[in-house]
Amino acid sequence: MKSFFLVALIFMVVACNKDDIAKGTPKCIKNDIKDFEKSACDKGANVKKYIYQSKDVYVFYPGTCGADMTSEVLDEDCNSLGYLGGLTGNTTINGGDFGNATYKETVWEN
Repeated sequence: MKSFFLVALIFMVVACNKDDIAKGTPKCIKNDIKDFEKSACDKGANVKKYIYQSKDVYVFYPGTCGADMTSEVLDEDCNSLGYLGGLTGNTTINGGDFGNATYKETVWEN
């Protein structure tokens, strides 16, 4: 019985300390995600990692709580490469078509 409670306690500690940002995410992106959480929509917001122009990039999608919202694209050093979507439906980032990006993983979502 003691071992059951010990296992349950360990599980609870691990669950409470769970980081909801994917491992291996650059520190500056993690910091930007923490700020982004405060301004993103309550549901449907996410940050996805892609390979674009041979580099890892992160797309900050704010969700669908407003019309014509844009998604910022950052490189792994947190430099902004531009914005996707919006009123014009922009798909051009850093001089190229973002449709050529390859999805890697969802780094964060609410």
